[in-house]
Amino acid sequence: MIKTEKLEKKFGDTIAVQSLNLDIKEGEVFGFLGPNGAGKTTTVRMLSGLIAPTQGTAFVNGFEIGVDNQKIRSTVGVLTETPGLYDNLSADQNLVIFAKLYGVKDISGQIEKYLKMLGLWERRFDTVGTFSKGMKQKLAIARALIHEPRTLFFDEPTAGLDPEAAHMLRSFIADLRKGGRTIFLCTHNLDEADRLCDRIGVVKTHLLVVDTPANLRSSHFGRKIVFHLQRIDEQMVASVKKFDYVNDVKVVENKIVATLDDPELRNPELIKSLIDNGANLTFVGELRHSLEDVYLQLVQNTE
Repeated sequence: MIKTEKLEKKFGDTIAVQSLNLDIKEGEVFGFLGPNGAGKTTTVRMLSGLIAPTQGTAFVNGFEIGVDNQKIRSTVGVLTETPGLYDNLSADQNLVIFAKLYGVKDISGQIEKYLKMLGLWERRFDTVGTFSKGMKQKLAIARALIHEPRTLFFDEPTAGLDPEAAHMLRSFIADLRKGGRTIFLCTHNLDEADRLCDRIGVVKTHLLVVDTPANLRSSHFGRKIVFHLQRIDEQMVASVKKFDYVNDVKVVENKIVATLDDPELRNPELIKSLIDNGANLTFVGELRHSLEDVYLQLVQNTE
């Protein structure tokens, strides 16, 4: 659980995070999107008890930042874009260090659990400096999970990884989601956010919007249903325009594109109206806007 109230961070005269209000439920995967310099990493550092806010309050797993920082750190795991591992030590030695810092009781059992889960068990005694970037990122995930935290902060977890390693990390995050952990995911990968996140917040110093990926797409562009016809005449177009719930109608070649809410409920009536007016439908589909379209509209409109 993460809750912030007017959380703010300034560095001198520069406002990095402005009046941030969030309410993230336990077990939710929350995507935090924004351009470079939008305050994403600064927010993660405040919420994980690494830096103090300039003003405002926040609670993570029931503990208040600035008051219960040690308890917050013991119940969260952080994965940064740069793993920051000890290259001259083995994978096993790296994890032992952090397991001891977190007070993990069954250190060897936890190390075996996560190295096997992440496919690194056979390399546990190899020095980390010999690992690829993807392998280092896997080891950093094991480090973040070694103490079984309730909440995870992932800051650009797949940045710079090859497609295979990035796919593995996304699959692992999806598995963590099934396990009921709360995940705060900062990413520039909009497709990644769309697939993994229950809700998404778009930030540019201040929070622009919070909603589900589906609601963001529909609220900014509406849902567009495309009726493919063998031929089109004005009577057919008028048979769609006459309904109050149709917000916009465009004709593109042999297609009628109608913008409306709740097409699952409305489509049968529209299809019947078209057929009654002589239409020969060959296909009905939905024109889907991507999360990238929504993100760019939001960010560019604030410039």
